[in-house]
Amino acid sequence: MSAYLIVDTRITNPAVYEEYKKMAKPMAEKYGGTYLARGGEMDVLENDLWTPVRIVIIEFPSMKKAQAFVDSDEYAPIKLMRWNNAQCTLVLVEGC
Repeated sequence: MSAYLIVDTRITNPAVYEEYKKMAKPMAEKYGGTYLARGGEMDVLENDLWTPVRIVIIEFPSMKKAQAFVDSDEYAPIKLMRWNNAQCTLVLVEGC
């Protein structure tokens, strides 16, 4: 069953974050990830619980594959770039 990694990002250092994006995409793809949305235009229709800033949605073949990507040793230094140059909320949700 597919799983979706949903990321909301407030970028604090755009120059370094561009480098992060270049490195993160092929790493996600290595784990079967397909980008469905990547910071495009959005229209927030309701925001009682949260006001998103920049949404990324990556589809993975399974929760296990998505978690393997997020927890991988290969992604760890790339993730550190994100942590140091953006504020993020990550949600992993199982598909239907």
